[in-house]
Amino acid sequence: MSSVASGGGVRPSRRAVVLTTGLLVIFLLYSLAPTWFLIVSATKDQTDLYSTFGLWFSSNHLGDNLQDIWTYHDGVFVRWLGNSVLYSTLGAAGSTLISLAAGYGLSKFGFRGRGALFAVIVGASLLPSTLLAFPLYLVFSEIGITNTIWSVLIPYFINPFGVYLGKVYADSSVPTELMEAARIDGAGELRIFYAVALRLMSTGGITIFMLEFINIWNNFFLPLFMLNGERTFPVTLGLYSWLQQAQTARDMNTLVLTGSLLSIVPLAIFMFTLQKYWRSGILMGSLK
Repeated sequence: MSSVASGGGVRPSRRAVVLTTGLLVIFLLYSLAPTWFLIVSATKDQTDLYSTFGLWFSSNHLGDNLQDIWTYHDGVFVRWLGNSVLYSTLGAAGSTLISLAAGYGLSKFGFRGRGALFAVIVGASLLPSTLLAFPLYLVFSEIGITNTIWSVLIPYFINPFGVYLGKVYADSSVPTELMEAARIDGAGELRIFYAVALRLMSTGGITIFMLEFINIWNNFFLPLFMLNGERTFPVTLGLYSWLQQAQTARDMNTLVLTGSLLSIVPLAIFMFTLQKYWRSGILMGSLK
């Protein structure tokens, strides 16, 4: 049973606390288990990978595995990492700017059909991106831009969920009175957006950028449809191609597992670097 705390609130029972803590610990272990498996597997050679316990260390071959992955096929893994950084950075930057501009317009300008348009945008954000990969491939194939950087960047620029977040942040952080004051001072709408609104929405913009960067980095199906040259692959598709090679040639599992571990390092650095901004941005969106 619950008891009344000294401040007037309800204090949870000991049983509820233990149950909640136990569920959180189970969820934590479930979330960390794949990463732990990657860390352990990256230290094993091909023999130990199959002959020893998967969740604990054996002989340390991490150095050999790293040397193999950096040098295999003329260092193509480094190229894949660079491609992922390029696609994720440019795609997230373009998506963020378009999302903030569209959200700002929906929030601050009245026009016929605004509510219906916003409803369509919210509905579009519920569509899985994998559902659109094949239709996009057919369209891009007709205009001849498949297997180019534009075939993966253009779809990333259009982010309905980012537009929704942009509207939420514009509603909460850009006062209409400030816009009116800028208009009285003679500023045009573009100048108000770039000089005033973007600065006020910077925290929300960083949150949108972070979410889209991670989404692009982890995306697999769109590059699978659009790209067919190994030198243009992002790291996700490159590791998959190694798995395909393992079915017909040498066993690549050690390289794939080591590469998978290396591929999450940039994401971890990226999130820790921006954590001060995305925490406050997500809090702003949740309060709205």
